[in-house]
Amino acid sequence: MPTGLNTGDSAWVLVSTAMVLLMTPGLAFFYGGMVRAKNVLTMLFMSFVSISLVTILWFAFGYGIVFGPDVGGLGLIGWGDLRFADITPSMLHGQVPTYAFALFQLTFAIITVALISGSVAGRVRLGPWILFSIVWVILVYFPVAHWVFDTGGWINKWGVLDFAGGLVVELNSGMSGLALAIALGPGIRFRRKEPPQPSNIPFVMLGLALLWFGWFGFNGGSAMADGRVAVNAFLSTMIAGAAGMLTWLVMEWLRARSFTRLGSATGALAGLVAITPSCAYVNPEGALVIGILAAVVVSFAVEWKLVLGYDDTLDVVGVHGAAGIVGTLLIGLFATGMTGSTTKGLFYGGSIALLGKQLVAIIAVGVYVFVVTWVIGKVVDGLVRMKETEAEQLAGSDTQLRGDE
Repeated sequence: MPTGLNTGDSAWVLVSTAMVLLMTPGLAFFYGGMVRAKNVLTMLFMSFVSISLVTILWFAFGYGIVFGPDVGGLGLIGWGDLRFADITPSMLHGQVPTYAFALFQLTFAIITVALISGSVAGRVRLGPWILFSIVWVILVYFPVAHWVFDTGGWINKWGVLDFAGGLVVELNSGMSGLALAIALGPGIRFRRKEPPQPSNIPFVMLGLALLWFGWFGFNGGSAMADGRVAVNAFLSTMIAGAAGMLTWLVMEWLRARSFTRLGSATGALAGLVAITPSCAYVNPEGALVIGILAAVVVSFAVEWKLVLGYDDTLDVVGVHGAAGIVGTLLIGLFATGMTGSTTKGLFYGGSIALLGKQLVAIIAVGVYVFVVTWVIGKVVDGLVRMKETEAEQLAGSDTQLRGDE
């Protein structure tokens, strides 16, 4: 047994890794239930294929780009020549095996790619989507993850707080979804102003259940230990998700005197997204407020596409982008300085500096992600036609999977 290994912490990280990996199939069901019946299989495929694609890229060179020695001390990128083959099972990252740490971080990259697919559901060809995913994870996810998650990254060194991926996963997927939706243009049904037709609400609720379960590993596992920080993250996750769901139901009742299952799922998801960056830094009261505010903001954000005219099919921008911003920004107000970090937010005696840093990080990541993703989307679409024709969209994306018939 390696000196310094903590078997309890290692077990928790391994369990958390499996929980987070389960989130991608959960997302597949969540998205699959939200689209028309003729697009369900494609949405399932787009999520599942990200598992294999990102895994190979991660262990080939991605881990080295994200967590390798920083190039020139600038905090922009790690050394790609840190080969994972040079790491052995006995090597440690803190008190857990490096293998376990690398696997845990891999699952974050996987689901971020899968999340983007919701913004262009029902109008992309699968081959070009795979090409886009490969280029995107290399040029967008790996650098941003280095900035935030690696101790040598510029955002990390600057003192910005993001415990479990508000910038790396949530804002990243939201802004990437926005960029790709704009790059490809609206689908024919959006232009015709045809309302969405969810094919299977039980799929959506099953997907939410799997996502919520996995989120405990997503947030709690980010502590890399099974102590008080993990417990705080676990509790905050539960409270924020519940607060988001109930807040959305209240707003639905006030607006239309009715409840919807899809609305309750969206509210819960808003709370879970928003608490992701802040779960280790806030107390239960802070988690409650964050969940409530996230649901309120997202309830308006999902309508932006109708006003601004971009076709974010499954509200990746409105949910993950908007709630990711809310959760990341509110750390500057609600961080207690008692768990996860000693830095305090404005409401707990801290200075306004943290709030300013959080805002700058949101803008920097958002701009970089949007610009690079838009370029990738345009190039891929220009080279191999990523967007389906109008006839293909009307026939349904599942016609691409005729081999399953």
